[in-house]
Amino acid sequence: MKFGYFDDKQKEYVITSPRTPYPWINYLGCEDFFGIISNTSGGYCFYRDARLRRITRYRYNNIPMDSGGRYFYIRDGEDYWAPSWQPVKKELDRYECRHGMGYTKISSQRGNLRVNHLALVPLGFNGEVHRLIFTNLSNETKDFSVFSFIEFCLWNSLDDMTNFQRNYSTGEVEIEGSVIYHKTEYRERRNHFSFFSVNHEIDGFDTDLDSFLGMYNGLEAPKSVLKGVCSNSIASGWRPCGSHQVNLRLEPGEEKSLIYIIGYVENAEKEKFISPGVINKQKAYEMIDRFKSDEDVDYAVIELCNYWDKLLGVYQLRCGNEKLERMVNIWNQYQCMTTFNMSRSASYFESGVGRGMGFRDSSQDLLGVVHQIPSRARQRLLDIAATQFKDGSAYHQYQPLTKQGNHDIGSGFNDDPLWLILGTAAYIKETGDLGILDEQVPYNCDPEDCGNLLEHLKASFDHVVKNKGPHGLPLIGRADWNDCLNLNCHSTTADESFQTTGTADGRIAESVLIAGMFVAIGPELVEMLERKGETGNAERARHEIETMRRAILEYGYDGEWFLRAYDAFGNKVGSHECKEGKIFIETQGYCIMAGIGLEDGKALSALNSVKKWLETDHGIMIHQPAFTKYYTNLGECSSYPPGYKENAGIFCHNNPWIIIAETIVGRGNRAFDLYCKIAPAWREEISEIHRAEPYVYSQMIAGEDAPRYGEAKNSWLTGTAAWNYVAITQAILGIKPDYDGLKISPCIPEKWSGFTVIRHFRGDTYEITIDNSAHVQRGIKRLEIDGKEIEGNIIPVFGDGEKHKVCAYMGQI
Repeated sequence: MKFGYFDDKQKEYVITSPRTPYPWINYLGCEDFFGIISNTSGGYCFYRDARLRRITRYRYNNIPMDSGGRYFYIRDGEDYWAPSWQPVKKELDRYECRHGMGYTKISSQRGNLRVNHLALVPLGFNGEVHRLIFTNLSNETKDFSVFSFIEFCLWNSLDDMTNFQRNYSTGEVEIEGSVIYHKTEYRERRNHFSFFSVNHEIDGFDTDLDSFLGMYNGLEAPKSVLKGVCSNSIASGWRPCGSHQVNLRLEPGEEKSLIYIIGYVENAEKEKFISPGVINKQKAYEMIDRFKSDEDVDYAVIELCNYWDKLLGVYQLRCGNEKLERMVNIWNQYQCMTTFNMSRSASYFESGVGRGMGFRDSSQDLLGVVHQIPSRARQRLLDIAATQFKDGSAYHQYQPLTKQGNHDIGSGFNDDPLWLILGTAAYIKETGDLGILDEQVPYNCDPEDCGNLLEHLKASFDHVVKNKGPHGLPLIGRADWNDCLNLNCHSTTADESFQTTGTADGRIAESVLIAGMFVAIGPELVEMLERKGETGNAERARHEIETMRRAILEYGYDGEWFLRAYDAFGNKVGSHECKEGKIFIETQGYCIMAGIGLEDGKALSALNSVKKWLETDHGIMIHQPAFTKYYTNLGECSSYPPGYKENAGIFCHNNPWIIIAETIVGRGNRAFDLYCKIAPAWREEISEIHRAEPYVYSQMIAGEDAPRYGEAKNSWLTGTAAWNYVAITQAILGIKPDYDGLKISPCIPEKWSGFTVIRHFRGDTYEITIDNSAHVQRGIKRLEIDGKEIEGNIIPVFGDGEKHKVCAYMGQI
């Protein structure tokens, strides 16, 4: 069952019912100011950091699920309703929500009044702009009132939802004309305030939440809306909100608009006030002045659309398969940018409180955006590296506002360092910028203690070398990629953190996944070392990689598939010897990505075991059989009910590792089949089962053991986005950046006749046509550039800023 449709021409997903199976959201903003908005106008906004600079309040796990947002109420005679359906939920004569690239449009109609609501964060603007256009569709004059509504958050969202003995005494606002200023704590330790404005003279306002709602009313029936008049309340030491009342008259067929701004302002410490107690509003005035008219808003929309057209245009596919084209050309790239901006910090599943930017998360996320925003990817790599310690370990997370490591969770996740090598390699392959390796980067964010980025990468590599267990495999620490596989935790006490309880320094528990990563990612460091002239270090690294390869073959293979780990007692994890959790997905992907087992059939056996044990109609499960009880030696993964999340759920993040592995062994048919199983565009028809948005990937889909098999959770912010983009664009379509050019190596279904990719790369534009008239799954027998045949399968860097035509003919070599 579908609840909307793709409009590929407009790059929008069109939702045709407000009653979606779950709130379907979009992200506003692409620089410093961000908002989350649902198809019924729920959500919130923040400046840079969803925890430390939350502008509007939102209550997670609420009843109803999606309660709170930027709401607008219409009081039309005795009738009142919300153009977004929520929170009033009165039936609408017409409803449509269009989620686009950085904007959302909600159009609705009731009682011959049509309302078109546009929400966006303009480029270079620290605020949300909301424009409502009202049209009288009747033959009579229509008088009605519009009530806006937001709740102000008291900045630190964790403190805002917990510290009521203080917060019920601190709220402060100021009213000036049609602008409500939220200035809680501004006169003390803060240099920032927010505001809520409308470009029209107001007929009333409320800034005290209880006055607007009434003490015993909910958002569905606010007291001020029911009465048809605001009380001009001033929040004082209580819960601040913002509501404007605007009375409008429309003649038959007439149209009028209102433009609202939710803005954020910072002032220098010496410029906070213009006189004692009077805040300096100059920057707010300038922001408000920027959007006085519809023409101002229309221009901002054009700017935003042009921005996204340019970003998405770096890689464009033409293949005749509309589902594949919309994923590659639009939605997968868009989601990759969102994960780059947010990491895992703020969604409808992540509250923006408990997690900052992840070290491993951000390193992987940039794999999906480095072709679009290389300069931002460069800075992100330096920011990530600055949270690393001198021994190569790193903070697992850091806060985007401060860029300081998150002490709450600390370090000890032993896969983290290797992801920095992978991210740096991806950046250099895309840009050719070896100079980044010479950049001085602090250790532990201490500017007095620095090393160049290459030294950081060597420390990352050596952290694995210096932390091996009894089998010569890497120690897992607190966890590896799977934060819920906690082999050193052994917790039996409720409320303890699985990730931080126990020791990070256990010397027995080993990770075969980190071993596979080391063999797969290590050669990237070797290449960088050689290109920087460090041949001795490169040779030493090769030796360590080969040593690890042998250890995997001797101690990491279980007869038909790769082991997952050894626990703190030296027992195998992910082995046929285990009653539950016999086989895990991660090592089957990454060990084959490392090239292990290609010569002797071990790789094919492992992939066939994945098909036999883990593959379902909805994707590949993380392990099987599911854990039916809690195992203290395994940790959080066994605490989930069977079929959910890390206990035999379909964890989508590592599905593309198997897809890539299938291309390595040359099975293009299998690779694309697996790609389609979890790609959102292919799941749209089963939205009533999938429930999450049909235009973006989710972290997890419930596995075969779950009662709600096929249901998705944790949409948007997941490494699934970047890795699936890598899997389809680089592994299947086979257009892959390399140090000296673009490598052409497709592995596709043999029934495909070919496809064309427009790829911008290092200043040049390549129109790459793959001809598969031979109907094979892989192999380039001839490569032509601008009509001339060249040796090999790497397109060299021309550097002339011109367009070049590339024809690659597939066939048996």
